[in-house]
Amino acid sequence: MSAHILSHSREWLFCFFTLALLTACAGEDGAAKLSGSTMGTVWHVSYIPGETAPSEDELRQGIESALDRVDRSMSTYRPDSEISTFNAYAPKVWFKPSVDFIRVMETALEVGAKSEGAYDVTVSPLVDLWGFGPEGIAGIPPSDDEVTRTLPLVGQKNIELDAVRYRVRKNRILSVDFSSLAKGYAVDEVADWLLLQGIDRFMVEVGGEMRLSGLSARDDPWRIAIEQPESSKRSVATTLSLTDVALATSGDYRNYFEAGGQRYSHTIDPRTGYPVEHDLVSVTVVHPNCMVADAWATALIVLGSKRAMAVAKREGMAVYFIRRGNGGFQHSHTAQFSRYLDGPAEL
Repeated sequence: MSAHILSHSREWLFCFFTLALLTACAGEDGAAKLSGSTMGTVWHVSYIPGETAPSEDELRQGIESALDRVDRSMSTYRPDSEISTFNAYAPKVWFKPSVDFIRVMETALEVGAKSEGAYDVTVSPLVDLWGFGPEGIAGIPPSDDEVTRTLPLVGQKNIELDAVRYRVRKNRILSVDFSSLAKGYAVDEVADWLLLQGIDRFMVEVGGEMRLSGLSARDDPWRIAIEQPESSKRSVATTLSLTDVALATSGDYRNYFEAGGQRYSHTIDPRTGYPVEHDLVSVTVVHPNCMVADAWATALIVLGSKRAMAVAKREGMAVYFIRRGNGGFQHSHTAQFSRYLDGPAEL
C-alpha cells in the first residue's frame, strides 16, 4: 500500500501564532524578551520591566527553573521523570508524586469526565498504534483487530486519584501522557512566578500555548493571530486582543498521513480507537488558566463541531471554531469569545 506522508509536530503548528505575536511586539520600546528551549520545543517571554524587577539573568534563571521542574515531573522522554516512574508502577499500588503532578492529573481527569470521554490522558497506546508516537509516522493504518486489541489499554477511568493524600494509582496496566496539558501548566507556572516578582505585564509562551497579563508596551491589550487552517500556506483567520487570560489552540491540519486515498488525522478519539473524521479543523480556547485551555482545546477537537459547540456552551467557555465547509472554511465562536475578537468572524 502506497502512502503519502505529511507530518509536523504540534509545536510547529503554533509557530505562526508565536511569530505573529513577537513581530507585533518587536517595535515596542520598553518590551524586554527572553527565550530558550524546553520540553522538546521553545519558550518565549516578553515583559515590561518595572523599577523593582529582577535582573534579566535572575528572570531567566527563575523561568528556566520553573520549566525544568515541570519537565522533570512530566516528560515521558526522561526515564527518571515522575510520569515515567508512575507508568512503570504495577496496578493497585499507590504512587506519591509532586504537587505539580497531582494538579495536572486532577485537571486531566476533570476534563475527561466533562468532555464525555473525548479527552483521555491514557490514549498514547492508540496514538502509537496509528504511527503518531515517538517512533514517527508509519504511513500504514493498523487493522481493525489491532485497534480492538489496543482499546482495553486506554481509559482514564482506571486511574484513582486521592488529592487529599497526594497520591494516585492505576487499577490496571496503562500509561499516562500529559503532553496535551503539560505545556499549558508550564506556562501557568512561569506566569505565576513572574507575578510574584512584581512583573504584571507580560506574555509567556511555551510551544504555542500562551498566557498574557496586563497591557503590552503600547499600553493596549496583547494582539494575537489565529491561523487559517491551511496545510499548504499560512494566513490569518482573525486577530484577538487579550489581557489577563490564557490561550491554547489545537488543530489537525498539519499532522496526518494519507494511505489508500484516505486521510488519517493525528487526532485519535479514545472512545473509538480511530482518527477523527469530521469537519472541525481548529479550536482555540481562551481561559484564565492555560493548562485548562490546553486540555479543552484537545477535547473539543475530538468532539467535532456540533458536539464541541454544545459542550463549550454548557461549560460557559470562550471558544473559536474553524471547520471545513462549502469549499472553504467556516468560522464560529461561543458568545464568551466575542469580547476578544479584533478581526471579523463569521457566526
